[in-house]
Amino acid sequence: MSGFGPVATEFSRNFTERGDLGASFAVIRDGEPLVDLWGGIADHASGRPWSADTLVILFSGTKGLVAACLLLLMERGQLELDSPVARYWPEFAAAGKSGVLVRDVVTHSAGLPGVALPVTWRAATDSRRMAALLAGQRRSDDPRATLTYHAVTFGWLCGELVRRVDGRGIGQFFAEEIAGPLDLELWIGLPAEFEPRVSTVELAPTWTSVADEQLALDPLRRTVENPPRYSPESFPWNEPEWHAAVVPSSNGIGTARSVARFYDRLGQLLAPESLRLGSTVLNSRHDPLLGRQTAFGVGFQLQTDLLALGPVRDAFGHGGAGGSVHGRWPRQRLGFSYTMNLLRDDPDDQRAAALLTTLYQCIQREAAA
Repeated sequence: MSGFGPVATEFSRNFTERGDLGASFAVIRDGEPLVDLWGGIADHASGRPWSADTLVILFSGTKGLVAACLLLLMERGQLELDSPVARYWPEFAAAGKSGVLVRDVVTHSAGLPGVALPVTWRAATDSRRMAALLAGQRRSDDPRATLTYHAVTFGWLCGELVRRVDGRGIGQFFAEEIAGPLDLELWIGLPAEFEPRVSTVELAPTWTSVADEQLALDPLRRTVENPPRYSPESFPWNEPEWHAAVVPSSNGIGTARSVARFYDRLGQLLAPESLRLGSTVLNSRHDPLLGRQTAFGVGFQLQTDLLALGPVRDAFGHGGAGGSVHGRWPRQRLGFSYTMNLLRDDPDDQRAAALLTTLYQCIQREAAA
C-alpha cells in the first residue's frame, strides 16, 4: 500500500545488512493488507527461493493460537480461569496438584516448566503421553519454577485442557473453530500435502543457547530444555514427523500473511470482553531463567519495557524462538507477523524491531497527513 515503502526498504536491509536468509513480513488492518513482503531462500541446501506461499514454523508464536482457543472456551462458559485444572482433568490432581488453577497454567506459573522424565523429541510428538506425564508429575520444589516461562509444557497442559473440555484435540479445534472460518493457512499439526511448502530453518553461527554453561550446571534449566530442542544432535524443527504432530507450544506452521490475518480478525472471532481478558495482565514478574520481565494474559505475551512487540504499549501476541514476532496493535487495529528461517539469539538481532518501528512511523505519518 502507498505510504509503506519505508517498510519494504527496511525489509531489504534485513537481507543486505542484518543477515536474513529467508523471511516474510505481513501487516493487515481491518481486513486490508498494508504490507505483504517476502524474499530470500526457503531452503539453503537446494536454493529453493522463498515464495508468496512459503510456510514457516512459528515456534512459540504458536502459543498465540492456543490463547485464542482458550479464550473461545472461556467465552462459551466451558472453561473458567479460577477453577482448578483437576475440575476438567481429574488425573491432574495427582502428586499434590489439586490446587493448581487454570489461571496458573495459562500464565506459565503452574510450577511445571519442564518434563522430569527424560524424553526424546520423537516421544514428544505424542501429546497425550506428554500430558499424562505432566499430570503424574509433582510441581517443582525450585522456587523459580512458578516464575519462569513454561516453554514446551505450556502447550501440552493447555492442549489437554482443550481436549478435556471440548473433546477435540487442540489441532482439530483450532482448524475447525479458527483457521477454517477465518480462511487461514495456519495449522497446529501440518497436513502431509503441505510439507513441500515448508521452509528449512537453520541456527545462526552465533547461536549460543544450547552452549550456555548455566544449562549444564542448573537442574531446573536442564528440565526446561527437556526434550532438547536446539542442539545439532536434537533438532526436530525440519522433520516432517515433527511438523505433522501436535506440539501446541511451538510447532504451529503457516504463512506470515495468515498469522497477521489471525491477529487482525481476533475482534471478529472473540467478543470484546474476551479480547480484553486475553490482553489484560494476569501475571507479571521477572523471569529468573530468561533474565527479563515477562507479562502474560490468557496465553498471550503482553508488552513490557523491552517493547518486543513493537513501539506500542498495549500490543499483545507472541514471539517465537530465533526472532519471529507476531501480534496485534489494538489502537491501530492491525495484526502483524514477521517470520524467518534463520534463528538468532544474539542481542544485536534487530530484524523484527526495525520492521515494527518503521511500520509505526509510517502509520503515524499517515495519521498526520
